[in-house]
Amino acid sequence: MAVETNQEKIEEILTRGVAEVIDREHLKSALSSGKKLRIKLGIDPTSPNIHLGRAVVLWKLRDFQELGHQVVFIVGDFTGVIGDTSDKESERPMLSEEEIKNNMKDYITQAGKILEIDKVEVRHNSEWLEKLGYKEIGRQADQFSLADFIARENIKKRLEVGKRVSLRELLYPLMQGYDSVAVKADVELGGTDQRFNLLSGRTMQSHYGQAPQDILIANLILGTDGRKMSSSWGNTINLVDEPKDMFGKVMSLSDENIISYFVHCTRVPMEKVKQYKEQLKKGSVNPRDLKMDLAFEITKIYWKEEGAQEAKEYFVSTFQDKNVPADIEEFKLAGKNIVECLVESKLASSKSEARRLLGQGSIEINGKVIKSFEETVPKDSVIQKGKRYFVKVV
Repeated sequence: MAVETNQEKIEEILTRGVAEVIDREHLKSALSSGKKLRIKLGIDPTSPNIHLGRAVVLWKLRDFQELGHQVVFIVGDFTGVIGDTSDKESERPMLSEEEIKNNMKDYITQAGKILEIDKVEVRHNSEWLEKLGYKEIGRQADQFSLADFIARENIKKRLEVGKRVSLRELLYPLMQGYDSVAVKADVELGGTDQRFNLLSGRTMQSHYGQAPQDILIANLILGTDGRKMSSSWGNTINLVDEPKDMFGKVMSLSDENIISYFVHCTRVPMEKVKQYKEQLKKGSVNPRDLKMDLAFEITKIYWKEEGAQEAKEYFVSTFQDKNVPADIEEFKLAGKNIVECLVESKLASSKSEARRLLGQGSIEINGKVIKSFEETVPKDSVIQKGKRYFVKVV
């Protein structure tokens, strides 16, 4: 496959949803030269699902792939065990090899929702990282100073308040940087929280006599609760979420996220996105209607037009027309109290969570808000949690 040098496409790759490019002029020149580049992205399987936040860089990877460049997708089965705390306010515990193995079972399939996976060079970084000994790690560590590491904002904050920073955490950037050496990356992609780790790849490549990679740093997106999307916070929209759940989660986002999601999570042309932004600014479009279009676009990407249309109809019927879904799950719980029903139907993970939901007024029985922990649930009742979750008691 010949490499495309379409300047309009190259410019969009370098600007859409991008926070920073290092070295921009060098990368633009390389992309314009017709040379086939090796474009690297690594993802640690610290949870079983790839979410839209991680999909931002996967779509950027797809853009490079469509130009004809070689995509290298690294599953961090070794780095995932060690743990990256670049975006964490406290030390991330080490995961077991078994946890990582289970988490990464479907990673390639999920990545294949975005990438042409048969053309991707898929690697696991245990291939090279497990072979390193103290001597080689010592040489790598000599390329960095302790001051380099503790100057990072989140590490600095933790040290200032007396939180523990383990020596293990100092090793992570070395490992990610060595990944770039192992696969001979020309370009590496990552989010803004990965900046130090991405730059370490350039340092490490120079140490091993390779030309330093260029770096494309993408913006982060916010999750359903307004914080950075993160599996550890449970505020994610996952690529494997069922259509109605994906659609509903997008509809639950604040209006302030609409344009950001159009930019980072859809393939809608930027000219159209700019029109949407202007319409919102002028108040000439209802944010809810635009969010409906956004939810449809995102759901369509992963579940095709049919899945998106069914999800939209479900949302309109359930939340706008306030109808109870026809296909809700049934549980034989009649006569039990509401706390037991919530736990046994899995609307709550524990009795304490069930009581918290009741106290918040988040639970309804047949359309009536229930706050009493002792409420008995009669036969043929519908329990509703929040706006999107229903079960029937029989």
